[in-house]
Formats: sequence, structure tokens, C-alpha cells
Amino acid sequence: MAQPKYITKIDQIKEIPETERERLKKITEKFVFRVNEYYLSLIDWEDPNDPIKNLVIPNEGELAEYGRWDASDEDTNYAAPGCQHKYETTALLICSEVCGAYCRYCFRKRLFRNDVKEAMSDVDPGLEYIRNHPEINNVLLTGGDPLILATKKLRYIIEELRDIPHVKIIRIGSKLPVFNPMRIYEDESLLELIKEYSTPDNRIYIMAHVNHPREITDEAKKAFQALHDAGAIVVNQTPVLKGINSNSDDLAELLDKLSWAGVTPYYFFINRPVAGNNDFVLTLKEAYDAVEKAKAKTSGLGKRIRLSMSHTSGKIEILAIEDGKAYLKYHQSRDGQYGKFMVLDCPDDAAWFDDLPGNEQHWKKPEKKIEEVVSVNKMPDMPQKRKRRAAASK
Repeated sequence: MAQPKYITKIDQIKEIPETERERLKKITEKFVFRVNEYYLSLIDWEDPNDPIKNLVIPNEGELAEYGRWDASDEDTNYAAPGCQHKYETTALLICSEVCGAYCRYCFRKRLFRNDVKEAMSDVDPGLEYIRNHPEINNVLLTGGDPLILATKKLRYIIEELRDIPHVKIIRIGSKLPVFNPMRIYEDESLLELIKEYSTPDNRIYIMAHVNHPREITDEAKKAFQALHDAGAIVVNQTPVLKGINSNSDDLAELLDKLSWAGVTPYYFFINRPVAGNNDFVLTLKEAYDAVEKAKAKTSGLGKRIRLSMSHTSGKIEILAIEDGKAYLKYHQSRDGQYGKFMVLDCPDDAAWFDDLPGNEQHWKKPEKKIEEVVSVNKMPDMPQKRKRRAAASK
């Protein structure tokens, strides 16, 4: 396959002025940098506010004091090494610590620290846990990006999961359909794998991460089509982000283009308060208004989208924010409170569930299930320098 060249040093991007590259180097010392030539070609370098640039090029706001490394306390979700079990019927296998590029807003930036090891190249302990828990009927492969793994490795994981009778749905979270669509439509072995194991009774779902309509290029549409032809179901989720897609016209165009391409709009998320994400923050009211204005401009297919917060306690759907009140519902719940309806005061500057007065009455902080996983929030703010372990994709 003719794959795009990957770039991991900011100095290699000559479109960025040298003085700016020097300033950005201190950011890449804290937060890893990676992009590829294909994705860089989508950037309009004449536009200082280009959304594609904002997605992958470091910004100085990343060093502002803001948020936590693990804003949703994922360390408490691990039930086995590399395997999270937060909701009764769903398990996550964190099987890759590499992505096609690194989104500057990523809520799992901690995985790319040299001193953190949550993603597991050895998925067997997680698979064994899933085998022993028949309540789990769907499994999400995530990371990092599972489609960065060699197809041989993916085949092993998917074959093992398909050998577990109670696992009906396999989901693969990936931004490669837009970061590197060629990896998908040029890899016949990957498409054959999907075709073999995405059946009328047990589908494979690709959970795409398309943030902006300009990412939906002809190449991306070829990747979507190849996945459709192989029998996969493709859906999309994205946070609503200041400087990237908070304009309602952009969100409406995204919903339209996804629907036209046969990609189901699934979730709009509130940006998690993760360290380094300061420049992407919208208030809950701003995000809600942008989404509602976008939905007013799209078809019923686009209107299927849900606006949610992936909070420590569960997925909290934002039903409305009106007259200083937030109307919320648990769309998923760690503690079995699905459907619980909440009305809370919503200050003008509230940007997360924890910012709403009285939120603490509706949930309690969970305890860790296993001690093997280090709580990144308790680690030094700056990653500790040491030789990086071999990437999971090797």
C-alpha cells in the first residue's frame, strides 16, 4: 500500500514559520505530536484559524492550567489489564497506544505519555475477562486507534471475540477513515476480515471520528464505501470544539455530508476537561445552541444525533438548556440509573457536569477495581522522560 509519510517533529513542517515552530517545541515535550502528509494536505495554511490545522497542530493554550489528565476517571473502569468494564453490557479493549495522528483535544492524551501503560499489546487478559462475563454483549476496540494495528493482529482479536457466544457486537473506534483512508480501502486483507466477521446476525461497527466536513474528502468517501461494501456499519461521533466545529453551519454541513455518505450521526460530545484542552472549551449553553441550530438545518437523518457528556458517572444526555436551567438524562449509567432525569441550575460559564450546582447529589465517585492501573491524575504533570516502550502496533 502507498501509505502517507508520518511526521513526529514540528520542525519538519516548513509551512509553520520557524519562530512559531520554536515556541511549539515546548508543547510537544509535554504532549506528543504526530501527523501525516495526507492530513497536512487538507490544511489551508493561509487561514490562521483553519480548523484542520487546529485539530493536529499544537497550540500554546495546551500549557495553560486546565483540567485533569483523566477527566472521566477511566482508571476506575479497568476490570483487567487493558480492559474497561464501566457499563453492564459493554467492555472496552484498549489495544493500541498509537493513532494516525494525534488530535490536540484528545481525551486520552495520557495514553501517549512515555510513563503510562494502559494500552495492551497482549489482549488475552481482557479477552479472558470478557469470556467470563456473559452479561457483556458488545465490545469496543479502542486506544489509540485499533486500525493502526497490523491486520494480522486485528484478525486475532476479532476471531477471539467471535468465538465468545455472548459477544454479539464488535465496535472499532477509529479516525483512520479521515486520517489515512488509504489504509482502509487499499488493504484487501482488512476488508476481507470485516466481510468474514460482520454478518447479518453479528455486525462489526466502525465508530468513526469525523470532526469537520472538510475531512470528508473523496478519499474518505472511498474508505466509507469500502467499509460498507465489506458489511460494516459506520457511525460517527465528535466532540463540539471551539475553533474546530462550533459554528452551527459547519456542524449542519457535517451532519448532511455524513448522512449523504451513509454514515450515521451518533454522538456530539461535550469536550472533556482534560489537561491541554483549554482552547477548545465551549460552555454547555454554547455547545447546546450550536447543535440545535445545526439540527434545524439538516434532515431527520442528521437529527438522530445526541449531545452528551461522557462523565465519570455515565453518559449524560443534554436535552435542553433554557432560562438558566440544564435538563439532563442519564443515557448510560455506571450505577444503573439509566433514564434518570435531572434539572440543575446552569451558570453561564458552566462547561461540564461538575460545574452545575447540586450535581454531586446525583452520583458518587467510584473506586478502582484493580490496582495494576496507575491513576494518571496522581502522577507528575510533566511526563517522566525514559525510553518509550515498543508501540502496540509493532
